[in-house]
Amino acid sequence: MTLAGMLEAAEAAAPVESLDVVARILKERLGASSVSFLIIDFTGSSVVRLGAAGSVKTGEPAQRISVRGTPYDDVIRSQRPSVEQTGAAELARIIVPVTNRGDAIGLLELFLPAAPNPEVMREIGESAHALAYIIIANRSFTDVYQWGRRTVPLSLAAEIQHRLLPASLACEAAQFAVAGALEPADHVGGDTFDYVIDRDTVQLSVTDAMGHDVGAALLATLVVGALRRARRAGAGLDEQARQADQAMRDHGRQGYVTGQLLRISLLDGTTEFVNAGHPWPLRLRDGEVREIVPKIDPPFGLGLRAAPTNTYRVQSLDLRPGDRLVMLTDGMLERNAQNLHLPDLIVRTRALHPREAARTLIGAILDAGHGHLDDDATVMCLDWHGPRNTHRVAATGANLTDASEPAETTRTPTMTPDVR
Repeated sequence: MTLAGMLEAAEAAAPVESLDVVARILKERLGASSVSFLIIDFTGSSVVRLGAAGSVKTGEPAQRISVRGTPYDDVIRSQRPSVEQTGAAELARIIVPVTNRGDAIGLLELFLPAAPNPEVMREIGESAHALAYIIIANRSFTDVYQWGRRTVPLSLAAEIQHRLLPASLACEAAQFAVAGALEPADHVGGDTFDYVIDRDTVQLSVTDAMGHDVGAALLATLVVGALRRARRAGAGLDEQARQADQAMRDHGRQGYVTGQLLRISLLDGTTEFVNAGHPWPLRLRDGEVREIVPKIDPPFGLGLRAAPTNTYRVQSLDLRPGDRLVMLTDGMLERNAQNLHLPDLIVRTRALHPREAARTLIGAILDAGHGHLDDDATVMCLDWHGPRNTHRVAATGANLTDASEPAETTRTPTMTPDVR
């Protein structure tokens, strides 16, 4: 079965059955006793077995499976396949990541009569990669994938909040890797994050709406919608921020939303940054975390409704190849996390992929709150590898910090979780 044939067979099936089709193809082609796909939940802490062909007793129930301490966890974190066979008479268990551009979607698990040779492993890896595209192509037509990613039923506010997030929570390109993670509070606080890659730029945003539950989710919807509308019309960051502020003034019912907007040129690495009353970002460079201290403009919608819209300054950030930038909301500074020093944790997780680093940071905040948060905790983690034409920029001596406002200052973080 060729890759094109597998895609064609999946497309011929109903969206909810495409996984089963791929599983059956692999089972027949490789002589597998069992083939199944396991989808990863939003937090990366558990998986659910969805598509399957055949069955074998694996010891796990056909329900949500915690990955902590299992081979599943190792494969998700390392993004390397696992092959296990305890004896000559035992089936070989193969677990392969199903990932697209850094977004860990799930796992492909097979049980074969014998350990696979390199050619079979190559075919399994190609099938897993094809499966990622099949899932992406079909998940907008069915709720099955959403169901598998949810550990608990969502409240109305959380449902609205999740629909504001990007379709993929992580993305990799030659110049960068980015990932976001969000843990709703017991009463959803209206946090969101977003990113988009254009031909020559990558743009990121983090926002935090005032209040809790549906009211906060509606404010977040206003701001995210206004930002996306302006961005898709080709507006610069200052105009995106102005339109978000105007939307809040027109429809926000006295509420406000804090936020940060960041745009990086993939051609030369220049950055543009807007801070609308939001907690300062953190930058990891050469093993040291520094707090970036930009000029702060008002939150979106803050001020008298009859007054003109707020003005937002576009500033520059000093971002160099090898840097990690962490953008967060104030829920990451939970008052209960007295023993958690966020900069130290950022340093300790520097070797992790941004996807795993973001999840680890969120998990630490959640553990500090004993599983409960008073406010949403959101983090975006960006690894900057360098612009597309780094050598040309270096040769011409181009200034990588030019912007309409001077570059930001930095300081050693002195914040503790109870200062904001």
